[in-house]
Amino acid sequence: MKLFIAGHNGMVGAALVRRFRDEDGVKLLLRSRTELDLLDQAAVDQFYAEEKPDAAIIAAAKVGGIHANNTYPADFLYDNLAIASNTIHGAYRSGVERVLFLGSSCIYPKLAPQPMPEDCLLTGSLEPTNEAYAIAKITGLKLCQAYRKQNGVLFHSAMPTNLYGSGDNYDLENSHVMPALIRKFQEAKEAGHDEVSAWGTGSPRREFLHVDDLADACAFLLQSESPPDWINVGTGSDVTIKELTELVAEAVGFTGKIIWDSSKPNGTPRKLMDVSKLTALGWQSRIELREGIKKTYESFLAEKASGSLRG
Repeated sequence: MKLFIAGHNGMVGAALVRRFRDEDGVKLLLRSRTELDLLDQAAVDQFYAEEKPDAAIIAAAKVGGIHANNTYPADFLYDNLAIASNTIHGAYRSGVERVLFLGSSCIYPKLAPQPMPEDCLLTGSLEPTNEAYAIAKITGLKLCQAYRKQNGVLFHSAMPTNLYGSGDNYDLENSHVMPALIRKFQEAKEAGHDEVSAWGTGSPRREFLHVDDLADACAFLLQSESPPDWINVGTGSDVTIKELTELVAEAVGFTGKIIWDSSKPNGTPRKLMDVSKLTALGWQSRIELREGIKKTYESFLAEKASGSLRG
C-alpha cells in the first residue's frame, strides 16, 4: 500500500510516520510544506496524479491554542478549509481508494452532552474561541461523508480529543495547554522562580490522548472494512486543568506555587469524548496520562537539547 501522510512533519504526522514506517507492505509518501503546498489545488492534483497513492491520511492543519485561534480566526478558517478541500477533492479526482481525515473534538457544540457522542454534531453553538478551526474541520468531515455517499468511495474521518506528545509546539502564546505548561514550569525551574501563573481558574475538564495512541487508532481504522463516517478517538476519561497542571509540575520537578489568572479565558467547561463506538470496534488507548506526560517531558528536553524544539 502506498500511503500518503499529509502533514508528516507535525506532531500527529510524525507519530503516524513512526507507526507506519516499519509496517510490512506499506510505502510512505511524504512531502514537506516546501515540496508540496497543500493550499495549492493544482500542486496537490499533480502530486496525486504522479504518485498515485492507495490511501491518504490527512493530518495536516494549522493548529494552535485558545489565544492563537481567537487572534487569527481568518487564517485558521481559510488555511484549514483549503487543506481539507484540496486534499480530499484531489484524492477523489485521482482515484485514491481510501482517505482518513483527522478532525478534532472542538467540532462539537460548546455545551454538548458529556461525554460527547458523534451524533451531537451540529446540534448547538460552537465554542467561540475556536469556532473558525472547528468550522473548517466540520467541513472536511462532511466533505468525506458526501463523497462517500455520492460516489461510494471509502472516505471517512477520525475525531481525536486533545493531543499531546513528542514534537508539540511549545510557544507560550500559541500552543495548547500541555506544552505551554511544560515550558512554563521548566523555565521557572531553571530560573529558580517560586511561582508560576496558569490561565483561567483550573476548573475546566479536559481529556488528553497521547499522539502515539492516535497513530495506533488510525492504523486500526484503516483496517476496518466499514468504518463509521466519523468516529471519536480518545481515552474516555478526563481531568481538571488544575489536576493536569499539578501532574505537569510533578513531571518537570517544579515545587513552587501555582497562581491561577482568572482574567484569562477558560474555554469550554468540559470536553470528554464518548468513545464507545471505537471501543466496540475493538480499540482502546494504552498510554496512561502520568506516563504520557513523563514521556513528553523527556521528549521536550531532548528536542530542546538538539535545537529542534518548536516554539
